[in-house]
Formats: sequence, structure tokens, C-alpha cells
Amino acid sequence: MLTLQSSAIEALPVPPSVLGESPFWHPDEQRLYWVDIPGRRLNAFDPRRQQHDQWAFETEPGSIAPLHGGGLLIAMRDGLWRFDPESGVRSRVADAPFDPALQRFNDGKADAQGRFWVGTIDDKREPKAALYRYVRGHGERLAADITVSNGLGFSPDGRALFWSDTKAHTIYAFDVDGHDGSLSRRRVFKQFPLRAEGQPLAAYGGRPDGAAVDSEGAYWVAMFEGQRLLRLSPEGEVLAELPLPVRCPTMPCFGGADLKTLYITTGREKRPAEELAQQPLAGCVLHLRVAVPGLPVCFARL
Repeated sequence: MLTLQSSAIEALPVPPSVLGESPFWHPDEQRLYWVDIPGRRLNAFDPRRQQHDQWAFETEPGSIAPLHGGGLLIAMRDGLWRFDPESGVRSRVADAPFDPALQRFNDGKADAQGRFWVGTIDDKREPKAALYRYVRGHGERLAADITVSNGLGFSPDGRALFWSDTKAHTIYAFDVDGHDGSLSRRRVFKQFPLRAEGQPLAAYGGRPDGAAVDSEGAYWVAMFEGQRLLRLSPEGEVLAELPLPVRCPTMPCFGGADLKTLYITTGREKRPAEELAQQPLAGCVLHLRVAVPGLPVCFARL
């Protein structure tokens, strides 16, 4: 396993999020978007102008995707919404297919056909979460029996879908039908050891959170509480490790004009005061340059 150099890691010059998530690079706007879930905010940062914009909401935004024709699709606790950052206008696309008092939408991404895939999280951390696919606002439940839906990503050819259950420390893979997007052959892509009772965090490798796929088909996964990113081969082999200056990375994405800037959202929610004092970048968006470019973000269609 290759250990990548982490000395070049920097943080964006913006206030930290409570729990940053769902970053993506908008190719038309040349700026980075991400959400702060418990902070109930959408963020955007333009590296050229060093400009940070924020929008506040009344409920939690779990994930976001750019929309064909402009604007964003936001998966919130109470459903899917179209949002126009220019006007601030928000309009409902679909109601939540669950009780928002018990669950909320979490990690979500669009595929190359414009279908929006999004999972849920159970507030009581029971195995009642599921994965949904939305086609022009119509949702279908495709997979279930997990607790914390995360880690969505597609292989470069779109024929494989990755999906993780963070609590179970497990990443799954599916075959994706190129015609109708149906899933088959659910299998374990990578299993990580659970944290043993009393195990120090320094000896714990973390659990799989958000992820991104690069142009070589490698799967980059944020290991929450593991203070690292892992780069996995299409077969699930650990190719490289990137140590980080924060305990809780949440999701990577690739950005910049050449898609060789790796951005990493992180969290500081409910972390011990001593840890936060030692890790002042907790909650910040980290970034560094990498050798292999990522895949461009896909736009959702409504």
C-alpha cells in the first residue's frame, strides 16, 4: 500500500462546517458546492474570486447535485427540492418516501443518464435505511437493510454502483443495467474491522463514509474517525492511503479545471474538546493536488 504525501494539504478560507458533506465541483460555474447537514446550510466557494456564499434552510440538506438547465437538486429531510442559488427560490420535486420524523435523506449522486440515486439514514441508527433511484421526480426503492446509507459512486463505464453502510463498516457493489438502471449481484466490495470496545482511536482505521471515483476507476473513500482517505482498486484492493490532519473526513470529490484537485469535507460534530483543540481544521474543507484526475460530476434531470 502506498502512503500519499499529506504535507500539501490546505483548507479553504471559509468557516468550518458542523458536518460538511456532499461536495461537488460545478464545471460551468467553476466553483465547489457542499452542504453542512446539521448546520442546515448550502455552501459554495469560487477559488478564482476567493468568494464564499451560503444559503440557510429550515431543515437538513443531506446531499446535492447540479441540475440540467440550471440550479441544484437538494435531498432534504422532507423530500427532494429544486433550488436556484441566484434567486434563493426552492420548489418541491418529490415528497420523502418515509416518515421524516424518523429518517432523512443522506448521500446522493446523479448518474450519467440523469437519474438521481439517494440513500437514507435512520435517526435511531436502526437497519431501516434504503437506497432510492429517482427518474424525473419519480422514486423507486431498490435496496435496503442498512443503517447509514453512504459511499455512492459509479465506475467510469457506469456498469458498477458502489454503496456503503457506514455503521456496518461495509462497502457493497452492484451491477447496473445500462438500459433501465436496475441493480443486480449485490456483493461485498470491501469490509473493514469494527471498532473493538475500548479500542483507542489511534488504533482504529475508521469506517467508510462518502466516496468518489477517479478516471482510472479507483474508489476514494473517506474513513470517518480513521483520519485518512483510502484509494481502492476496482477489485477492492487498498492501493494508497492519504493521512489527514482531522479525525473525521466525510467525503472527497475532484475539482478544478483539470479535475486534479481533491477536495475533502470534514466534520466536528460532537467531537471531544481536546480533539478539536489539537485539530483546528476539523469541519473545514481540505484540498490538495493529485496525479490522477477524477470523473466530472453528473447532472440530474427533472
